[in-house]
Amino acid sequence: MASQPAVIDDVRSQMGRDGKRAAQKTVLDARQRLTSSSGTRADFDFELMQDYAQGRVNAALPIAGIVSILAVVASFWVPVVFTTLWAGLVILSLLIVVLMAQRFRTSDPSKFNATQWTTTFVAGETIYGMAWSTLALFTLVADPQTLTPVMFAMVLVSVAANSVATHALPSATLMSTLPVTLTVSGNLIALGGTLNYTLGAVVLFGEIFFVYLARQMHGAELETISHQSEKDQLIGELEEARQMSDEARRHAEQANIAKSQFLATMSHELRTPLNAIIGFSEVLKSELLGPHHVPQYKEYAGDIHGSGQHLLNLINELLDLSRIEAGKYELNEEVVSLVDIAEDCRRMIELRAKAKGIELVYNVGNNLPKLWGDERAIRQVVLNLLSNAIKFTPQSGKVTLVVTRSGDGGQMVSVKDNGPGIPEDEIETVLSSFGQGSLAQKTAEQGAGLGLPIVQKIMELHQGRFDLFSKLRFGTEVIATFPRARVMDALAPVVEKRNRLEIFSEAG
Repeated sequence: MASQPAVIDDVRSQMGRDGKRAAQKTVLDARQRLTSSSGTRADFDFELMQDYAQGRVNAALPIAGIVSILAVVASFWVPVVFTTLWAGLVILSLLIVVLMAQRFRTSDPSKFNATQWTTTFVAGETIYGMAWSTLALFTLVADPQTLTPVMFAMVLVSVAANSVATHALPSATLMSTLPVTLTVSGNLIALGGTLNYTLGAVVLFGEIFFVYLARQMHGAELETISHQSEKDQLIGELEEARQMSDEARRHAEQANIAKSQFLATMSHELRTPLNAIIGFSEVLKSELLGPHHVPQYKEYAGDIHGSGQHLLNLINELLDLSRIEAGKYELNEEVVSLVDIAEDCRRMIELRAKAKGIELVYNVGNNLPKLWGDERAIRQVVLNLLSNAIKFTPQSGKVTLVVTRSGDGGQMVSVKDNGPGIPEDEIETVLSSFGQGSLAQKTAEQGAGLGLPIVQKIMELHQGRFDLFSKLRFGTEVIATFPRARVMDALAPVVEKRNRLEIFSEAG
C-alpha cells in the first residue's frame, strides 16, 4: 500500500506534467497564430486554401452556366455582340482562377507557402472581379433606364454565387465581388433618380450582407477544421497511449517471465543446500554420531536447524504466492476431513504454544461431514492462522481453535487470540502481500508478511471467504469459511430397481 507522501508526490508530478503540457500547447498555439497568414493557425492555412481551391473547381461549371444565362437575358436589352464579349471575358478570367486552383491541388504540400498562394489567388480573383465589373459598360450601348433593373439583378446573382464559392478565403471573396459592386452601384447612383438610388444602395448592402455571410461560413469551416484537428490529435494521443500501454505490458510480461525463471532457479538452488543444512544440523543437534565435546556445538546446531527451517518456510511462501498470482496454483482436490486437518495442525503447533506458556483450546462441532478440497492447501491455511496467533499472543495468553458449521451450511475454521490486536487502519496493510503491522515490525518473530495473503488467495481458490476481526487490546479473530457446495453431506441411500422378470424368477 503506497504511503501518503508517495501519493502526494505522484499527484504533484502529474500536475507538473499537465501544467508543462498546457504551457507548451499555449506557446505552440501562439506561434501558430503569429506565423499564420489567416490569423488562425499555420497548419489550418493549408486546409482552408485546399477547401477554397476545391470550392472554386466544383463551382466553375455552375458559375459559367449562370454567366451564360445572364448574357442571354441581357441580350434582350444589349446587343448580342457585347453580351457575348462580356460573357467570354468573365468565363476566361474564371478559367484562369480555376487553373490556379488546379495547380495548387497538384502542388507538393511540403513546399506550401501560405503567403505566396494567398497573393496568387487574390490576384486571380481581382482579375475575375474586374471582368465582372465590365457589366457597367452595358449602359453605353443600351438605354440605361430600362437596363438598370437587369444590371441590379445580375450583380446580386454574381455576388451571391462568388461569395459561396470563395468563402474559405475571405480576401478572395472581397476581391471577386467588390469591383462589380462598386462599378454598378456607382453607375446607378450617377444615373440619378429615386429608383436608381435605391437599387445602388441595395447593391451596396447586398455586398456587405454576402461578405458577412461568407465570413460566417469561413468561421464555420475553420471550426470544423479545428474540431477535426482536435479529434486527430486525440486519436494520436490515444494511439500513443495504446503503444505505451502495449510497451508497458510487454515489459511487465518480460518481468513476470524473468521473475518466474528466477524463482524456479532459486527454488532449486536454495532448496538443495537448505535440505542439506537442515538435515546435517538435525544430525548434529541430535548427536546421532556421538556427543559433542563442547556443549555450545549442540546449541549452535539447533540454531542452524531453526534458521534453515525458517528460511525454507519463507522460500515456500514466496513460491506459493508467486504461483497463485500467476494462476498456476492448481488444487489437488479430494475428500478431506477439516476436523482431522485442524487436529494435526493443533498437535504440530502445540509445542510452540507450551514453550510460550499459551493455552491452546480446541473446540469441534458435532458430526461434521467431510469437505471437497486440497488437503495440503487447507492444512497450510490452518497452520498459518495458528502460527500467527501463537506468534503475536503474549506469554500466558490464550488461543482458541474452533471448527464448526457456518451459518450458510458450510464449514469454518476460527482462530481467536487475546493478544494486543491490530489497529483498524493497519488491517488492509496486514492483508496485503509483504504487509506488516506496527506490532509485527517491533517483534523479534518477524516473517515476510505472506501468511495471511496466501490464506486469502487459497480461500478464494476454494470459493470460500476469509474474514479478520481485530480491536486494540481485545485480540484478533480470523475466520476461514468454506462454502456449502464443498460440504460432502450424506446422500440418500440408492434403491435398486428390479424388473418383473427377476421378481417372477425369485418367486418361482
